[in-house]
Amino acid sequence: MSNALFIRSGRRYRAATPQEVYDAAAAAYVARESGIMISAPRDAHELCRVLVGRYENERFGVLFLDGRHRLITAEVMFTGTIDGATVYPRVVTKRALDLNAAAVIVTHQHPSGVAEPSEADRNITAKLAKALMTVEIRLLDHVVLGSDQAVSLAERGWL
Repeated sequence: MSNALFIRSGRRYRAATPQEVYDAAAAAYVARESGIMISAPRDAHELCRVLVGRYENERFGVLFLDGRHRLITAEVMFTGTIDGATVYPRVVTKRALDLNAAAVIVTHQHPSGVAEPSEADRNITAKLAKALMTVEIRLLDHVVLGSDQAVSLAERGWL
């Protein structure tokens, strides 16, 4: 157990799970990247992969951007199963308003490793864009991640 990393659990410390270590590293990376400019879809891919990539269950994350497309923060908002996650546009919109975001990029990974967007992915993208548009927040992209590929719905002309 000499190579174990520990986390606080109440007043005691316990060995961290690999998932907890990865989550802590992702949070530190996001904090370090706060303020960077996202000027093209590819600029967001690495950040998206750190936020939601390489998990056994689907995770849906959001990059919140200011009016100049600088990163405010990035958060995992929903976690699902091996083949889907329920996404609530109202929750995403409320969080964007709380952070005073002007734009967002959403992302999720396919645990199957195949990055090809599904019809459900396209449908939730349309619902999110519509909900966000009502409060003048732009949905810039939806990045779907696979094992070694990222697909941008914006680059495909689906946004």
